[in-house]
Amino acid sequence: MKQISADDYKVTAPIKLSDLATKEDFNSSKDLLEDALVRVRKKLGKWQDRMYAHDKYAALICLQGMDTSGKDSLIREVFKDFNSRGVRVHSFKVPTDLERDHDYLWRHYIAIPPRGIFGVHNRTHYENVLVTRVHPEYILGEQLPDVHDISDVNEAFWDKRFEQINNFEKTLHQNGTLIFKFYLHLSKDEQKFRLLRRLDKKEKNWKFSSGDLKERKLWDRYMECYQDAINRTSTANAPWFVIPADSKPGARLIIASILHNQLTAMTDVVEPELDPEIKAKIPEYKQQLENE
Repeated sequence: MKQISADDYKVTAPIKLSDLATKEDFNSSKDLLEDALVRVRKKLGKWQDRMYAHDKYAALICLQGMDTSGKDSLIREVFKDFNSRGVRVHSFKVPTDLERDHDYLWRHYIAIPPRGIFGVHNRTHYENVLVTRVHPEYILGEQLPDVHDISDVNEAFWDKRFEQINNFEKTLHQNGTLIFKFYLHLSKDEQKFRLLRRLDKKEKNWKFSSGDLKERKLWDRYMECYQDAINRTSTANAPWFVIPADSKPGARLIIASILHNQLTAMTDVVEPELDPEIKAKIPEYKQQLENE
């Protein structure tokens, strides 16, 4: 099986999405990919236990991708072996009235995981430069003081918003949040197949929305906005990884492997030592328990 290197997927220079593969050839069967994922995710779960005890870092996992790109099932499969106390998942949908009465980053900031915890965000603060950029009329609902009509949602507006997002992530990183941003790079043909499957299989009908077809017609515009967002916000401390997503088992294994390889390289994350006085009395404590 092909060895997975984070560098093969990390964005360190401007990319063109149309030049990047949507499926990785592992020269391996689905069963072997799934077996490999089981091994990696168990190691990830153990590393999270150590991070929890270390209590100085949090990990923020950002998942973005077009409809049907596999975000929900990826979360289920990659984080299955985590202690339930160690991972928190947030799925961001249309902002509520309360959320719209705050700045657009507020609802994301309050969902940032505390130290020792993995936070997985299914759709992220990047929706505010993706969906709203494809549909700039949505910005009018944010009641911004400098936006009076659609003409105010111009390039200068987006420049400022990208600057705000980079500053947001910089602040998180400087305060101990490890940030990993994954774009699930799905082909238009594969999305068509998955949407048809939702219609064909009764147990998957509930996932289908007519809105999926309306957004699909805007595919090219979404690709432009994703590409621009990735190129303008992939930084050393908050990198983007473009993940081939036409194969769900492959995408899951790539993301789990990147997380494991990057996190286990952090040699300062160690379990704390026992207080010397307590450590010296371990034999005494054991004897007390054995003599009960």
